[in-house]
Amino acid sequence: MTRKNFRTASEPESSKLLPYPPPGAWSRSASPKETDWEAGIFGDLTDKQTELFQQLMEVPRNSRGTIFFDSGGGSIYCGLALATLIKLRGLRAIGVVAGECSSASILPFAACERRFVTPHSTLLFHPIRWQSEEEVRLEEAAEWTRHFKLLETDIDSLLVRMLGIDPEKLQTWTRPGRFVSGPEFVAEGLAEMIDLFAGDVWTQIRKCGR
Repeated sequence: MTRKNFRTASEPESSKLLPYPPPGAWSRSASPKETDWEAGIFGDLTDKQTELFQQLMEVPRNSRGTIFFDSGGGSIYCGLALATLIKLRGLRAIGVVAGECSSASILPFAACERRFVTPHSTLLFHPIRWQSEEEVRLEEAAEWTRHFKLLETDIDSLLVRMLGIDPEKLQTWTRPGRFVSGPEFVAEGLAEMIDLFAGDVWTQIRKCGR
């Protein structure tokens, strides 16, 4: 037998049981002031890993916000994990390159729902680099070489999918490595341009039509 909800004549309308909102409904129904947040991915990703993770874990799931980037990169694993957090937590993130977004920091930038750069932004693409200050045996070095070759291919495929970039174009940027300017990035259809003298980022986003 199907269970029905009954309400007495004296019971207020507001006490009726309502269905639990689906993922993403909070950001659609709440006002921007309640949902919009700002975070920063800056400095060396390896040194700031705990702080960066904490930022992305503290904001509500399926919420909307802006992430400002100014990082030369760091651990590829940290960059991958930050991108994973953005995707798996359903963050509707707007990525803005305030200065530099290079190497591993390109991964979380690529994971953003919309991407913005300024005419002065810089993005450095290059192959994955392996560095170790510890003594490594020949067998371990061989395994690291095998692993990083697979990881490099996997990261390239991930960037192609998240950025929507042509694989051949990514190859020309990544090997042997290239600094890409904000205007070049926009010309490839990978981001939108922000004017430093036309109001804040949200004003310009709304003008573009969100």
